[in-house]
Amino acid sequence: MKHGDFNEEPASSVNWQVFRELTPYLWEYRGRVFLSLLFLVAAKGAILVIPFLLKYLVDSLDISKGADIAAAGLVALVVAFGLARFSSVLFGELRDTIFGRVTERAMRRIGLQVFRHIHALDLDFHLNRQTGGLARDIERGVTGISFLMRFFVFNIAPTIFEITMVVGILLWNYGLNYALVTLAAVTAYGVFSVRATEWRTQFVREANEADSSSNTRAIDSLMNFETVKYFTNEEFEARRYDHELEKWEVARRKNRLSVFTLNGGQALIIAVAQTTMIGMAAFQVRGGVISIGDFVLINQFMIQLFMPLGFLGFIYREIKGSMANIERMFDLLAVKTQIEDKPGAPDLQVERGSIQFDNVSFGYRPDRQILKGVSFEVPPGQKVAVVGASGAGKSTLVKLLFRFYDASGGAVRIDGQDVRDVTQHSLRAAIGIVPQDTVLFNDTIFENVRYGRPEAGDDEVWEAIRLAHLENFIGRLPSGGDTVVGERGLKLSGGEKQRVAIARALLKQPPILVFDEATSSLDSKSERAILAAIREIATGHTSLVIAHRLSTVVDADSIVVLDQGEVVEQGRHAELLAHDGRYAELWQIQQAEGQAPALESLTMALADPGTGGTA
Repeated sequence: MKHGDFNEEPASSVNWQVFRELTPYLWEYRGRVFLSLLFLVAAKGAILVIPFLLKYLVDSLDISKGADIAAAGLVALVVAFGLARFSSVLFGELRDTIFGRVTERAMRRIGLQVFRHIHALDLDFHLNRQTGGLARDIERGVTGISFLMRFFVFNIAPTIFEITMVVGILLWNYGLNYALVTLAAVTAYGVFSVRATEWRTQFVREANEADSSSNTRAIDSLMNFETVKYFTNEEFEARRYDHELEKWEVARRKNRLSVFTLNGGQALIIAVAQTTMIGMAAFQVRGGVISIGDFVLINQFMIQLFMPLGFLGFIYREIKGSMANIERMFDLLAVKTQIEDKPGAPDLQVERGSIQFDNVSFGYRPDRQILKGVSFEVPPGQKVAVVGASGAGKSTLVKLLFRFYDASGGAVRIDGQDVRDVTQHSLRAAIGIVPQDTVLFNDTIFENVRYGRPEAGDDEVWEAIRLAHLENFIGRLPSGGDTVVGERGLKLSGGEKQRVAIARALLKQPPILVFDEATSSLDSKSERAILAAIREIATGHTSLVIAHRLSTVVDADSIVVLDQGEVVEQGRHAELLAHDGRYAELWQIQQAEGQAPALESLTMALADPGTGGTA
């Protein structure tokens, strides 16, 4: 399935693929499933015995028929009745308890499968997804699978078995009329339930979609809390959220009315059938054909028959509702990533760490080319910067290097190996990055640094913090490294987050480092401090620097100038200024606009890593 297909309406028919997917989880715990089935049979057997015990009890008390039963016999019947009642409940609870392990493990496995799959999808999918709605779809899907496993296995088949036994008992003991009424009621109930449930499934989907939309709107607004405040748009956001809630309210109302129609029709069928059966039995008791005990037995069987039958209708409705929920989750699992490893792809082998962009062309859309035959090399251990105006394609180079996208023409190579021919895991493991917008987890500073290499020891994490000149800042915090940074790192300044990103990249210990406009959003003081840290950690590494501010890359071994997706110049800072081309033009513009600090100040900062203090 392609990305765009994920938002399509699920099919109305039952997705039997769900049951095929569940089979391995049942088979894994086949011993527990078999034991649960044994307790199920025992519970159903106890339920079928109860009406006969009631019949014998009533007949033994009917003095008009000459009943004369010893006290011991009466006590035995009462005790047997109590045991049957207790056994039916006990065996049912044992069944559910034993089978619970199967259900919980399936939910865990499937939830993990979906989580892994989402992380395996390409960047294009994640740029177009809606986090709130996606999370709600997954939650409902996993819950729906739990429902299917518990109730389809232990309620539908057992109920059909119980109906068959009751019809057989009535036919054998009381004649064809009782069996025909029962079969007619069961058939009418089943047909009506299926038709009505099919009809109302559309309302379940509408309610789910409205629920996902409102949840997405709420999460999106809360994640952009500061933006809402900046523009005083609280009321605007409330109106948009209320608009989504209104659609949810209408969908829920339709769903509720459809449930009323379904439940009312089912209740009518059950009432007619029970009235007919009780009426027939009452006249036969009056005519002396059957005893009062038989009347009680038939009445009890009808109650026991229609209780699971009514539950069967509920189960079928819930299965259809669960299917509507599960379909979207399985549609998500069916989405294919556009970036896949080739079969048998080897791991990337980094010996020198050189990077080559060989005649690379790329466009996010066929009608808009971003890169047009870009060629340059980052020699091992050197620092090469890529500069240019906004929209020139600088950050796109980073996405191609990490293989978030594949080049439409040419190749990106590391030590001569095409990044499309090696595993994505080994490729990304060899590259560390300090991004333009550092997003942190809602955890401590220490754990955010450790994320660069989760298995690293505490001493290694502190060493990375020291090398990133983050130590002084942490020392001033009341909780030190245990300070929680807030969602997406909102409690830290831009410079502080960049220091964490640098420490994280250092801890990863990659042979290749990428700096994607790592100082573009910082003030001059923070920029000098970050540049000093970057210069220090880049020593001995192959470094690719994406920059908008030209003053931040004056010390690069080579500067590549991109203009409208093409390389127009390449050389060192002084050479490019002397050439008086596009680079010199950009330099003059930035100096005039005051975007770049004085060159002398930056040169001093680069020469002395300690300059600038803490970001």
